[in-house]
Amino acid sequence: MHKLENDGGLPDVMGPGGDEGGLERVGAQGGKEDAGGPEGPGTGERGAVIHGGIVANSGGEPRPKNEGLTPLFGVNGLTLFSMKTYLAKKETEQPKWYLVDAEGQVLGRLAVKLANIIRGRNKATYTAHVDTGDYVVVLNAEKIVLTGKKEEQNEYMAFSGFVGGERYRSMPQMRAKRPEFVIMHAVKGMLPKNRLAAKMLTKLRVFAGTKHPHEANNPVKISV
Repeated sequence: MHKLENDGGLPDVMGPGGDEGGLERVGAQGGKEDAGGPEGPGTGERGAVIHGGIVANSGGEPRPKNEGLTPLFGVNGLTLFSMKTYLAKKETEQPKWYLVDAEGQVLGRLAVKLANIIRGRNKATYTAHVDTGDYVVVLNAEKIVLTGKKEEQNEYMAFSGFVGGERYRSMPQMRAKRPEFVIMHAVKGMLPKNRLAAKMLTKLRVFAGTKHPHEANNPVKISV
């Protein structure tokens, strides 16, 4: 077969004899007596052919190509229906505020859900290169739970930059002195390593206890 470009921008297919009457068949599957479905056109559509920008049935009567046809993609290089991908814009995004109580929550599981919220992964409008996330206020950071032996085995290292300046703190020490850092550190590890993720991390506000300075934003309490 040879392909020719027509005026409608769609390639035609010439018949075996080289005549211009050769038409492309649409749909090779379908129900026995149905009119078409998700698996392809039915018996009434098996005779449908494409020529130029018009779809004709087996009787040769032209009709609009979108009428009565199941959407088909990649039929011999043709795309019958076009789709548009939505991309969010930072100018139109309106972030919300949420409140999460970390008491009794497992650290890793909580960090996954917090990371999804501040990234916007829980939204249908999620766009990878745009900050579509919301603000999250986390309370009772010192009451998180670790499973297994992590409470005794986990250590946090800090380095001053000088020789012998490494310092290690156990999980009980961090829970007593800097419980906010424990959650921030876990969430940071689940974000991409770029400048956009650094900006997303500023939307996470972690506090020890039940008080926070964001009452004016009216955060909505959610369970994660």
